[in-house]
Amino acid sequence: MYVPLRIFFTKGVGRHKDYLQSFELALRDAKIEKCNLVTVSSIFPPGCKRIPTDDGLKELKPGQITFAVMARNATNEPNRLIASSIGVAVPADNTQYGYLSEHHPFGETDEKAGEYAEDLAATMLATTLGVEFNPDTAWDEREKQYKMSGKIVRTFNVTQSAEGDKNGLWTTVISSAILLP
Repeated sequence: MYVPLRIFFTKGVGRHKDYLQSFELALRDAKIEKCNLVTVSSIFPPGCKRIPTDDGLKELKPGQITFAVMARNATNEPNRLIASSIGVAVPADNTQYGYLSEHHPFGETDEKAGEYAEDLAATMLATTLGVEFNPDTAWDEREKQYKMSGKIVRTFNVTQSAEGDKNGLWTTVISSAILLP
């Protein structure tokens, strides 16, 4: 059984005339291009510790199978705003699991996309933990409720946005959570 003990977050942007090449360049910008990435769903493992990106990157070896939660978006439409965001919600009790969410919108700023992804992760965790809330309340109010419940200790997001290349090159954005042993 493999349960990751550490996690780090990274993001990147790539531009190229070919779609796949723009994705590769986004991976390079995020410094995870050398790995064989296996995308996984969105559970923040119990007891998992967030480590600095640079520390995590030092552990990656070329060709290694690497588990990742990834949000990805691309466009070749000039000036089109794209984003990718990973939202994170961590429970106060580190023996419980938390949530990661992926959001990949068009036309949203870093702030809006990140807030949405963070809200999504926190709402999934809140429903799992039985935290009562009004889903029609603004994120700022729900965030306060979640944290005041004492059951959710931290939420954050890692977001990358970009405008589509003015000459129509493919533009790709990625945000990723990398899970390590």
